[in-house]
Order: sequence, then C-alpha cells, then structure tokens
Amino acid sequence: MKVILQKDVPGLGDAGEIKSVKDGYARNFLLPRRLGILARGDSAKVTEHQQRLMQKKIEKRSKEMAEVGEKLKALGTVTITVRVGAKNKLFGSVTPQAIANALRDVGYAIDKRKVEMTESIRSIGNFKFKIRLAEKIIVPMSLEVLADKDSKIEEEEEVPVRAPQAQAEAAEATAAPAAEEKPAKKRK
Repeated sequence: MKVILQKDVPGLGDAGEIKSVKDGYARNFLLPRRLGILARGDSAKVTEHQQRLMQKKIEKRSKEMAEVGEKLKALGTVTITVRVGAKNKLFGSVTPQAIANALRDVGYAIDKRKVEMTESIRSIGNFKFKIRLAEKIIVPMSLEVLADKDSKIEEEEEVPVRAPQAQAEAAEATAAPAAEEKPAKKRK
C-alpha cells in the first residue's frame, strides 16, 4: 500500500514523501494517527496536489521552527534548581521532561521528545544539550543545574565498624533467646 507521509516518521521517511508500506502498518498505525494518507494510484493529479500541499506545510513549519530556534539561541542557558543530598548528588536525575518544563516556564512549549541529552545529569553543574525542532533545525543549548535552597547538604556520617568478634557475639546474643522458645504444638 502506498501512503503519503503527513509528518516525519522515524525509520520510514519525511513528511511529503510517498512510501510503500505493508497494509497492516498503514491501516493500524499510520492512518489512525494521521501520520500518512493513502496515495491512490489512479489519480496522479491528486497525489501531486497533496504533495504540493504537504510541501507548503513543511515550508511553513520550517520557517516557524527557525524563528523559535533563533529565540532559543538568544536564550542560551536554561537554569533548573533541584534537591540535592550529600556531596551535591541529585535525588534522581535531570530528565528531558524537566528541561521541557523549565523551557515552558520561560515561555517556550517544547515537547520532551525534542530534547536530546548526550549524558545523564546526576550532579550540580553546567551541561550541554540539543533541541531538535525540525529535520535540519537543531539548537545547541546549555543547562545550569543549581541546588535548591531548601535542600540540606549533609556530609555522609561514618558508621563505626564493629570488630568481627563483636559482630559474632551480637549475632549469638540475638540467636540464643530464639533457641530457648518452646517448640510449636503439634496438631492431631
């Protein structure tokens, strides 16, 4: 079955392309999600018209994304405050969702799937990431991770290590009362 892709589909093609796919893939995935429309072979004019419309949509979208990309480049750095523990380690990590939320707070509605991180962020500092707005529009940005003022930065306390003799005596002391208990009654 031939379909005209209305949106970019990873692993298949870009918007506006005509692709031949299996019937089930088109009926069950592409068509219900409006990722593609049927390309009817009997009317080449309709197909060409659809391609021109798709090309106009792609051009309009790329212009809009280029404008957003320029605004994001002007922004440059995104700041996120997170809770930290001992040795400035984060509770969890900074995810693409957290970056998208920080951008939303500044006024940019970016989908979390557009945020590309090269490394997992688990500490305080400055990091690099990219936002893929469209096929050829990739905006490099930096992320500043700061500690929340409310989180307490505590150093790890050292736990005193018991000698092996003391550990063995403690284990025997707890096991001895258990041995003195009466055995359970047998049922008849």
